[in-house]
Amino acid sequence: MRLRFAPAPIARRPLALLALAGAAACAPRAAPLVGTPAPAGLPEARLSGSRRVVFRWALDDASLRARGEGVARISAPDSARLDFFLDGGMGGGTAFLIGDHVDAPGGDLVRRLLPPPALLWAALGRLAVPAAADTAARLLGDTLRADIGRDPTFRVTFVDGRLRGVARIEDGRRQEWVAVPDDSTVEYRHEGARRHLVLTITRADRVEGGFDASIWPH
Repeated sequence: MRLRFAPAPIARRPLALLALAGAAACAPRAAPLVGTPAPAGLPEARLSGSRRVVFRWALDDASLRARGEGVARISAPDSARLDFFLDGGMGGGTAFLIGDHVDAPGGDLVRRLLPPPALLWAALGRLAVPAAADTAARLLGDTLRADIGRDPTFRVTFVDGRLRGVARIEDGRRQEWVAVPDDSTVEYRHEGARRHLVLTITRADRVEGGFDASIWPH
């Protein structure tokens, strides 16, 4: 949104702050943890071996709707390559996730598709939120939820010991999140940007011997 008011810096600054506050207010308040207090230790959520995952993707945000196909090549312990292709042969792009760094030479569309590293890793089955001493966990039935860190807080969700979601909470509001409700669906939402991405997995294969080194950046 462009603001057209008097150009004096003293007038623009409060308006900019109000715009930021309005965007933050779009995010819903995070509900408190519920259930029985649980030990802070969490189940392991690590990569093992190499996998090739084929998926359909659909992106909706405030200024763009796009659909297409993609493939993720994921290699333990902490490497992934993601290729996205627009429907109709209209182009595509590539991103590399190595450790806690994302490189998206594929252009602006690919950058808009991807969550930040901690949430992107959750979409791929790996827990990689920043370590923090402040951790609280509660168990409700088969669901374990834990809040890690403080402002931002990362709320992680395990169901039957499997990582099913990570949310980033700031100022008491859930700003963005990844959910993996089942083995065929991944959902990402950024509340302030009104960005919503859904991946529908159509095939997932183990790759014996790993991937050729040529697929990785040099």
